[in-house]
Amino acid sequence: MAPPASTRVLIAGGGPVGLAAAVELGRRGVDCVVVEPRAEVSHARPRCKTINVRTAEHLRRWGVIGRLRERAPLPVAWSNEIVFCTSLAGHELSRFAGVLGLVPDGDRYPEPGQQAPQYVLEELLRDVVAELPHCTLVTGSQVAGVEQDEREARVTVVDPAGGRAVVAADYVLGCDGPRSAVRAAIGAAYVGEHALRPNFGMVFRAPGLQSLVRHGPAVQYWTVNPPAPALMGPLDLEGTWWIIAFGVEAERGARDAAALIDAAAGAPVAAEVLSHDPWTARMQLVDRARDRRVVLAGDAAHLNPPFGGHGLNTGIGDAVDLGWKLAAVLDGWGGPGLLDGYEAERRPVQTQVIAAAVANMRVLAGDLLSGELEDDGPAGDRARARAHAQIQATKHAEFHALDLVLDLAYDSPLIAAGGARLRHARVADGRSLYAELGPGFSLLVLEGDDAEAIAAAARVRRVPLRVVDLTGHGLRERHGARLILVRPDQHVAWSGNRVPADPV
Repeated sequence: MAPPASTRVLIAGGGPVGLAAAVELGRRGVDCVVVEPRAEVSHARPRCKTINVRTAEHLRRWGVIGRLRERAPLPVAWSNEIVFCTSLAGHELSRFAGVLGLVPDGDRYPEPGQQAPQYVLEELLRDVVAELPHCTLVTGSQVAGVEQDEREARVTVVDPAGGRAVVAADYVLGCDGPRSAVRAAIGAAYVGEHALRPNFGMVFRAPGLQSLVRHGPAVQYWTVNPPAPALMGPLDLEGTWWIIAFGVEAERGARDAAALIDAAAGAPVAAEVLSHDPWTARMQLVDRARDRRVVLAGDAAHLNPPFGGHGLNTGIGDAVDLGWKLAAVLDGWGGPGLLDGYEAERRPVQTQVIAAAVANMRVLAGDLLSGELEDDGPAGDRARARAHAQIQATKHAEFHALDLVLDLAYDSPLIAAGGARLRHARVADGRSLYAELGPGFSLLVLEGDDAEAIAAAARVRRVPLRVVDLTGHGLRERHGARLILVRPDQHVAWSGNRVPADPV
């Protein structure tokens, strides 16, 4: 399919971040084109497996969280635990329960997280984009370059046969990953470090493996033994698994794949290896994420180690932030400084996520090795007790990071007083407070009846505003203000007990 000659927003890259940006824009009536080189979504390397609570909230807002859960190979009820063990068939060392937001908590958030391979989310978002009349997905082609002036951006798109087309756009989003052509076009560069230790990922089939597991269902098993310090888990309930062998370079991983899997399992499992994925961790952030009409998001803008499951979810947050702001600018009610708020708000989040992932990476399975962990006597018991204490002291934050997922507040010129995500609550009849929010701004009236001046100011500025009367629901004390102005991304833009002197 050839791209159109022009569009309001061209999105380079149709992975989860680019597709999420298209959904956010398309639902707001903004024409956009997504250009993605892959004709089909690959199942070979499902690097992300955690859809966190915040991403689940966005999927709920888009009306598709139920569709994701129907497609996810592991139901939420499968497990909310992570186990450390000498092997799947060996001794247990430690465990964590209630991990990764997988436990429902109707007061703190309306939706729990979901374990699902990245390709499940990506295929769902492709379907959602296809259903939106303002969105066009062009597969098999790729963005090769971008030029811009004060009127428009011009994007060169190359098709599989080498043919070139130029698409004019008001804005361009670079969601095209670590090798981003859009990043190169604006002269932005990563700043940061590469880890030195290699890792070797695999996806494999072993239908009988679950029967060897002595430790019950878990979403992750960290195996601590000299032949295979690793991290692994099921992708589905039919015998498809993923594994990351720490400290293993590509050549050795390909040569010793079966031995690594057997060592992590603790017994021969006759695994069928489906794919290899050698990688090293990167801790990098672009020196700038915007040049006039061109903006970077997701892996094109930041890279972090996977420990904690934040990478893809941070990219989805980028897409949401950009989506409503671009729609506001293109609809005429967003001020000239609105897009400047993207870097002001998202860059501190990206920086904190990288720092958290680096901290999580400081203790991996190989750092827990001890020669007596697999002994059956008192010496083994003491070694396992020491390992348990170290694991609990060093890994808890990695699996219980809802403060990082839900509680980061924006500090930018776009925030009058607030910045944090709106504190979730249940209204009197049990509905989620988030279900009351409109697609634009929402003014929550928790006590009193003096919202009209703010509503009138919104009409003057042509800002879409829903006034939500929540008096009598007991939320005034919980939220600490009578009036709360909530942005389209569910962050609080302003709160107070009286209408400002100049609401406009």
